[in-house]
Amino acid sequence: MAQRNAPTGRQRRLATEVRRMREQAGVSIQGAATLLGSDRTMVSNIEAGRTGLSADRVRQIACHYGCGDTALIDALAEMAAGRRTKHWWNEYRGKLPDGHLDISEIEHFATRIRTAQTVHLPGLFQTEEHARAIFEFTVPQLPRLEIELRVAHRMSRQAVVTGKAPTPYLGIIHEAALRLEFGGREVTRRQLSYLAEASELPHVTLLVIPFRAGAFHGAGQSILYAEGPVTQLDTVQLDTSFGGHFVDAPTPLGNYRSLLDLMEGSALPPDESRDLIRSIAREL
Repeated sequence: MAQRNAPTGRQRRLATEVRRMREQAGVSIQGAATLLGSDRTMVSNIEAGRTGLSADRVRQIACHYGCGDTALIDALAEMAAGRRTKHWWNEYRGKLPDGHLDISEIEHFATRIRTAQTVHLPGLFQTEEHARAIFEFTVPQLPRLEIELRVAHRMSRQAVVTGKAPTPYLGIIHEAALRLEFGGREVTRRQLSYLAEASELPHVTLLVIPFRAGAFHGAGQSILYAEGPVTQLDTVQLDTSFGGHFVDAPTPLGNYRSLLDLMEGSALPPDESRDLIRSIAREL
């Protein structure tokens, strides 16, 4: 099997789950090599995502490791089966940092998306002019061409919530994010109007944490929680000024689910959230 130079986030995740499966079975790398009829180098390459796996190979490995979680095995086999499929974000490979492509991939395959934003508005519901204004504040300053590439990429990402088969979405937004005027008053007014309209889509729930709620769990955080076909394949992406950080370990995932539940409890109901968004837009 040929080695990859740069496995995608999804390919790395498949490799990570195969490694976890081996570790849970108490099998050493050498033991795995013996079971699989290979060598330690091959096992290491598989677990690093450098060597691809077919769906049949995933099922064979699961059998050798004594994994009885049928739902997880089926999900991993499906991940492996799609390893050669090309997607829209591949056109940005080599043009944007890999983390941007990984976010696109995670969102595309998510069965449900939950986000929490305390400073920025959700990327999947940003207007083009609002997104451009945000990227103009990137440090160090981006060249104009890269800003336009990032804007185009962000607009393409939105197909997961605006396309023919949209993904269920729940977004939690702090009032502070609604009042930051990226691009000026007119841009912000149009952005908030679009956000209010989007909140009426049947698969979208937008909740606002108002200033009057006071202190709340998760203050200052920017979280994207993408649910997978099984809980073990959920992924969290934490946004920072210098790129995204991805979390997939079981304990942190559970912690972020609980955190989002608490943040949701601090927010206004959907109708009141929509009213607040429109009220702020009218003030501009």
